[in-house]
Amino acid sequence: MRYIRPVSPPLDPPEADWSTRHSVLSTARRTAALVNVLSGGPPGTGPDPGPAPDAVAEVLRAHGEIDPVDLTTRDVDGMRAAADLLREVFAADHADAAAHALNRLLGAHTGALRLTSHQGSTPWHPHLDRGDDAPWPEWFLASSCMALAVLVWDRQRPPGRVCASGACRNVFIRQGSGPERRYCSRRCATRERVAAHRRRG
Repeated sequence: MRYIRPVSPPLDPPEADWSTRHSVLSTARRTAALVNVLSGGPPGTGPDPGPAPDAVAEVLRAHGEIDPVDLTTRDVDGMRAAADLLREVFAADHADAAAHALNRLLGAHTGALRLTSHQGSTPWHPHLDRGDDAPWPEWFLASSCMALAVLVWDRQRPPGRVCASGACRNVFIRQGSGPERRYCSRRCATRERVAAHRRRG
């Protein structure tokens, strides 16, 4: 999204760093990374006990969350349920479907839009969870819905997609105006190319 910024002194380094780590695109990428770590193994591998809290906390830290990131097994279970709901947005094949999925989630699982600075510990920014002390699953779902909704608004297309490889469940954020990306990684794209070549041979 393009913002009109008032003329003002440049941000000091800590605020500039915070802004980069918590931009809409960064938050959307964090959403995809969390959906992937919370979703378990490849399709058809049976029941999955889910990731350990430490594995989820590591993803949060890698995407800008500051310690302490104290997650319990119950937190992770709630975040897994949120990830399952968010997967529908990534599976949407057009902007209308993504918008309808997000509207359902926003209506059922988020509070009113508000600004917070976490009692002066961060720059002001928007939240849709019901309070600064909201549980991890509520925060994850609300912040993810907000970032994905802004991407649909800005780009008028689904914000992401599910990897086209049948052996992979990963989701990823779409970006740029180049050729349509179908796979979450080069590894998946190469594996599918090799498999298609062997089928033809």
